[in-house]
Amino acid sequence: MSEPGRPRGAGPDWEDGSPERLYVITGGRSGSLESAPLDLVTLIVARSGPRPGLPPEHAAIMRMCQAPLSVAEISAYLSLPVSVVTVLVGDLLADGDVLARAPVARAQLPDLALIEAVIDGLQKL
Repeated sequence: MSEPGRPRGAGPDWEDGSPERLYVITGGRSGSLESAPLDLVTLIVARSGPRPGLPPEHAAIMRMCQAPLSVAEISAYLSLPVSVVTVLVGDLLADGDVLARAPVARAQLPDLALIEAVIDGLQKL
């Protein structure tokens, strides 16, 4: 129970995973303002360090994304749901603080006939 005169959810009785905290972090939004689709494997990289005045969660994302991290990794490191992280990353994308890029696509497998020819050639050696 909170102390008298202190709002509910403020201070030490604020649970890290509580719906109230997540609501405050996202400003009550369930989606980002950025139109770019973000999925679990989208890589996020910061353009610079966090600027003064950023909310703590945004600043944490900026600090950890000096090297590319996926949305799923950011979610795990911050112990926040992916839906919350996509809202926060969307905010940073809209402000131009981070870049999002699709992960490197898998190379297409070579033609099966080529693989068989290489195997045949190796067996003849």
